[in-house]
Amino acid sequence: MLKEAETINHPYWPRNLSIPNYVANDRSMSEILVFLFSVSGILLLATWSLTGRKVSGHRLSGGRRLALCWFTVCGFIHGVIEGWFSLYYTIIPEDQSFLSQLWKEYSKGDSRYAIADNFTVSMETVTACLWGPFSIWIVVAFLSNHSYRFVLQLIVSLGQLYGAVLYFFTEHRDGYIHSEYGHPIYFWFYFVFMNVLWVVIPFILIVDSWCQLSVCQSMLDKTAMKGKSKRS
Repeated sequence: MLKEAETINHPYWPRNLSIPNYVANDRSMSEILVFLFSVSGILLLATWSLTGRKVSGHRLSGGRRLALCWFTVCGFIHGVIEGWFSLYYTIIPEDQSFLSQLWKEYSKGDSRYAIADNFTVSMETVTACLWGPFSIWIVVAFLSNHSYRFVLQLIVSLGQLYGAVLYFFTEHRDGYIHSEYGHPIYFWFYFVFMNVLWVVIPFILIVDSWCQLSVCQSMLDKTAMKGKSKRS
C-alpha cells in the first residue's frame, strides 16, 4: 500500500502513470485560467478595434472581423502556449515556469501532455511552427487586402481541423484513458470544449473560403469565356 502511495505522486490519469520527476503546481487553477482568458480577451478587443477601420475603401463585415479576432487568438495560443510545449515538453512535469504550470493544469484533462506522448509532441510542434505564424499572416493579409487571403485561411483552417480530428480520434482509440472520464472541468471543459472549438470554427471558415474562392473562379471562368467569344 505504501509503495502504491509513493508511486502515484501526480493527479493524472490513468492513475498508474509513472511521472517520477513531477512537481505540483504552486499556481491555482483560477490564476492560470484568468491569465489565459484575460490575454485572449485583450487580443480579441484589440483586433476588433483594429479591424474596424476601412480596408481598400470598405469596412470589413462583423463576421469577417470575428474571424480575424479568432486568428489573432490562434496566433497567441499556437505560437506562444503551444510553442512553449513544443520547446520544453521534456521538463514540463518538473518545471515551475508559468506556462509549464499551465500545461500541467491542462494535463489533468489530457495526461498525454504530461508524459510527452509522441502524437502530442509532433502535432503541437507542427501547430506552433506553422499555424501560429500563419494565423498572424492571415490577419495581416486581410487588413492589407491581399489576393491570397482566403487561400491562407483555407490552408490554416484545414490544418487546424485535421489536427483536432486526429487529437480526438487518437484519444477515442485509447478509450479516453488520459482523463477522468466525465469530469465536468477536466474532461468536458478542458478536453472537449477547449478543443472542439478547433473543429467547429475551422469548419465554418473552410466553408467560407470554399465559397469565396468558388466565386472568384466562377468570375475568372466567365471572363475567359468572354475573351474566347470576342476572339472568335
